[in-house]
Amino acid sequence: MEETPMTHPIAVTVNDRSYPWPKVPAIAICLDGCEPEYLDVAIAKGLMPTLERMRKDGTSRLAHSVIPSFTNPNNLSIATGRPPAVHGICGNYLYEPETGEEVMMNDVRFLRAPTIFGTFYDAGARVAVVTAKDKLRALLGSGLKFDEDRAICFSSEKSDTATKAENGIDKANEWLGRDVPEVYSAELSEFVFAAGVKLLAEWKPDVMYLTTTDYVQHKYAPDEPEAQAFYEMFDGYLAQLDAMGAAIVVTADHGMKPKHLADGSPAVVYVQDLLDEWLGAAAARVILPITDPYVVHHGALGSFATAYLPEGADEAGIIAKLAATDGIIEVVNKAEAVERYELPADRIGDIVMISGENMTIGTSAHRHDLAALKEPLRSHGGLTEQEVPFISNRILDLPGAPTLRNFDAFFWATTAAAQ
Repeated sequence: MEETPMTHPIAVTVNDRSYPWPKVPAIAICLDGCEPEYLDVAIAKGLMPTLERMRKDGTSRLAHSVIPSFTNPNNLSIATGRPPAVHGICGNYLYEPETGEEVMMNDVRFLRAPTIFGTFYDAGARVAVVTAKDKLRALLGSGLKFDEDRAICFSSEKSDTATKAENGIDKANEWLGRDVPEVYSAELSEFVFAAGVKLLAEWKPDVMYLTTTDYVQHKYAPDEPEAQAFYEMFDGYLAQLDAMGAAIVVTADHGMKPKHLADGSPAVVYVQDLLDEWLGAAAARVILPITDPYVVHHGALGSFATAYLPEGADEAGIIAKLAATDGIIEVVNKAEAVERYELPADRIGDIVMISGENMTIGTSAHRHDLAALKEPLRSHGGLTEQEVPFISNRILDLPGAPTLRNFDAFFWATTAAAQ
């Protein structure tokens, strides 16, 4: 780090990228599941005047998420500025061949790279991170220490159990003056926005990350009143953040597409059933990295899956059969998946498969409990959910190539904040 006579460096370097030291707060907001159409519809209806102004007077582009277009990989890419090949988080869920267990990938032991937050903290910055679901909190808070008043990291979901020692704040819900929201609610995300406004006004972080839940986006299409109410609500908080002078980048971890049949039932290819038929029962193992504790709104059905094949299997033949299956748009071997999607080779199976815009991938029909799906399935994970918004309240000189990525959010937020 190149030091100046001031008490902080000119910039910090993390994962081989340099981030300028912000003169005003640098904020990245991740709107979980924010298919760009949600913003287009809400703006057209006059519900998002702040974001409409930011699009006009600041910067508005489309960016690409990482693949798989799931929550954990993309949030950690935003937090590290790099793809999963660098930080190691390639799903919400993985199979560990060395233990034979399938586990959640929300433990810090899975993270292979430092975060932007931890690096700024080490350089003397005040850092705030607020997430809707607690599954991300430990990963996003990696590298933060709470023995000084320079780091706050908590979730809406567990805000009532936040402590100074673990989160930098005691009982965040009482501090905010709100009840703990239901996990499956728009209020879980609104809590994040409200906390961000209060932190910016009272605590004045140098760097802040606000990341929400996609409960609304899984349940409601862009033209439905509940979705429009959500974005109208967000715009009100965005107006307050903008008015306080922060440099803001709004992006998303992934988009969201309808993935159901005409009768409203989920559109699914059950790949474990196919592999059982072709290779023998349980000879192969299909892993769905969308799996997490919050399956009420998607039933663990997404558009990306990986499979471990038995030794001696005809990999090329299996790939060809899957590629010919209706609804599957891409099947590649491990080497191709690692190169094409920047994934860690030791955390994916022998093949990777991606389904189309209106199709999901399941394991076996009997293993998915879809009783909780009360609306036609909307989900994500594939290439068709890779396009996300990238909007700033500042004019940014974004490059035409290579493709803008959602994990460039903090580079551009800090760059704008340093001007």
